[in-house]
Amino acid sequence: MTFEIKERDAAGRLCKFKTKHGTVTTPNLMPVINPNKMLITPQEMKKLFGTEIVITNSYIIKKDEKLKDIALKQGVHKLIDFDGPIMTDSGTFQSYVYGDIKIDPVDIVKFQREIGSDIGTILDVFGTPDQTKKEAENGLKETVARAKKSIPEKGDMSLACTVQGSVYPDLRQKCAKELSNMNADFFPIGGVVPLMENQRYADLVRCIISAKRGLNPSKPVHLFGAGHPLMFSLAVLLGCDFFDSSAYAKYAHDGRMIFLWGTESLETLNELPCCCPVCSKFTASDLKQLDKNERMRQLGLHNLYVSFSEIRTIRTAISDGWLWELVEQRASSNPYLLDALRELRKKENKIWLEKFEPTSKDTAMFYTGSHTIHRPIVFRYHKRLLTRYKQNFDTTVVLPEGNKPYSIYYADRIKKIFEKRKVNLVVNSHLGPVPIELDEMYPLAQSVFPKTTDNESEHESKKIVDEFLKKKKVVVWKNGKLDLKTDKSKQKNSVDMDLVRISAVSDMQFGKGVSKSLLSGDLRIVKSKNTGKIRNVYCDDNHVLSMRAEDGLFTLKAHGAKLLHKYFKKPKLRVVIEEDAIPFVKECKSVFAKFVVECDSELRPYDECLIVDKKDNLIAVGRTLLNREEMMAFDHGAAVKTREAV
Repeated sequence: MTFEIKERDAAGRLCKFKTKHGTVTTPNLMPVINPNKMLITPQEMKKLFGTEIVITNSYIIKKDEKLKDIALKQGVHKLIDFDGPIMTDSGTFQSYVYGDIKIDPVDIVKFQREIGSDIGTILDVFGTPDQTKKEAENGLKETVARAKKSIPEKGDMSLACTVQGSVYPDLRQKCAKELSNMNADFFPIGGVVPLMENQRYADLVRCIISAKRGLNPSKPVHLFGAGHPLMFSLAVLLGCDFFDSSAYAKYAHDGRMIFLWGTESLETLNELPCCCPVCSKFTASDLKQLDKNERMRQLGLHNLYVSFSEIRTIRTAISDGWLWELVEQRASSNPYLLDALRELRKKENKIWLEKFEPTSKDTAMFYTGSHTIHRPIVFRYHKRLLTRYKQNFDTTVVLPEGNKPYSIYYADRIKKIFEKRKVNLVVNSHLGPVPIELDEMYPLAQSVFPKTTDNESEHESKKIVDEFLKKKKVVVWKNGKLDLKTDKSKQKNSVDMDLVRISAVSDMQFGKGVSKSLLSGDLRIVKSKNTGKIRNVYCDDNHVLSMRAEDGLFTLKAHGAKLLHKYFKKPKLRVVIEEDAIPFVKECKSVFAKFVVECDSELRPYDECLIVDKKDNLIAVGRTLLNREEMMAFDHGAAVKTREAV
């Protein structure tokens, strides 16, 4: 089994998961197959929905002598007629539903191995939300003990070890850490079905985040029993890779249809609000008149069409960088999901999510409501602004929100201000304070807001503005007027806004005061002939930086890397690699995660970085694809895209 990140957004990841029966793209949905009662066969699912992986229950197979005999002789793939990867469950949920049934934890793992499962599952202890903490802790200990006994029996089968701990975050994290220290391959988050059945999504978010904090980030995470697409995007945003759905069949049996906003009873529908092949072929009246079995089948097909469509939408959102927008839009359809989304506003959750948030994206950040101001990318900007930005002059002029880029929109006004005095110019924007020299930097220029936002966003923005301007001499431009006295002694001295810009962006991007090192010589700035924007920066005739047009951030050149390497002490900006990888990196080949020895914990996905050996000799400059936790955990895939050898 191998697992490799290909693309990412938030803590969500689009990965390639390789098994002996094929490669699966995540996030992915595993339809539950009941070998006794197949509403839709796995082969049909593969043909109609592109189903890559399914899940079936080894307990159900084992207790039926006929199914057991076929599975042992021909394998589970022949039993359900599916040639792709198959995951098998152990009977934990059946134990929870039906009480004390006889299943031996080690025997059930052996059985899953013997029938050829690609991914088997331990028999964990289902932790219910109403448990006391002591009860949950006892279940956790037993789950971990069973995992220890089961792992030696897995053979060449991947083994899923389920994270339990009820609704107690510290127990979830503890369980996740203990299981991660074992030779497990796959991590389901279990015991959450009752939470989803009762729409306790805020509790679900706490369970996922606490589990993710303790889990090895290089292994797939499966949200057990999560079969409704309503919350797929939120779970993916938090780092879940797999879902399983028996809901498509259960709901069909009850005459219910899955939609992105919830479920609807067919009996109450006069019209079908869907364009899937089922809803395009039948009217609501047609479906009601079908034979019961055929109606169940058609409703099951509809439910899977909607579910797989959402999975594809989520993958697209990850690839194109609008997963946050998707999650916020989906949450707006359900008040309980809004409660869950509010959990992400907590500082400790913002800090955790920010570690995985890419430095920039190929698409603009769109405002969707009061949640947008709380995104990790905004949290990161505010944090860096308050800790890395340095004002240049003693007076700050505050300008109102305007069109972007602000430096062009306010060009005439800026010229008039500078004729009077050298000042810092700050826009009171929807995202908080924006110094005019940072106006092209992601996500400031690459964000789309309405003219008026909600009260909560305005309140959050004002808090940051007030903190930023605290103890500063401030003059506010109001109604086209500015009460600013002319400084005659400095009137003739113009402000080099290009120098101010490259200095401020350098400090924000690489670290406080770094511009002193990067830009401390004879500077030459090259601009685009078409746009007039900065493109390249030379210091003493050495190319140190290139400014990217798409995000207003710098690409670090080899000479710039040398200056930063000299300025910052290790581990700042460093990715340390094994000796074996050095010859390949010198040829500008990517650094693979398995060759990373250490990494600066402050580096984020798509940050510029210094690639060094164990003695801190500078080898190359590149762009990170993973954060430190991921680089230290993954054995497969690229960690850094090397740009230039030094």
